[in-house]
Amino acid sequence: MEQQETAHIIVSGRVQGVGFRYHTQFLAKQYNICGWVRNKDDGTVEVMAQGRKKEMEQFIRGLKKGPSRFAKVTGMDIDYLQQQEQYRDFRVLY
Repeated sequence: MEQQETAHIIVSGRVQGVGFRYHTQFLAKQYNICGWVRNKDDGTVEVMAQGRKKEMEQFIRGLKKGPSRFAKVTGMDIDYLQQQEQYRDFRVLY
């Protein structure tokens, strides 16, 4: 069984009010990623993602593209973590 990666991701740019969280959830389901996504008060979007290396790479590429022409990702900070919690699904948090 391939090793799971866990990444904490902060996405900046025009990423709130443009469907970014739901796009993230769609990508997570497509690439079998577990974890969560939420808006932050500073205008960024925070993602906790867990999955196999290949799928995580595809998921992150999809995040960089954004959901539509209305969204614009200008930055992405990714920290890979020692696996702490095992996620079973992917949720949009409020």
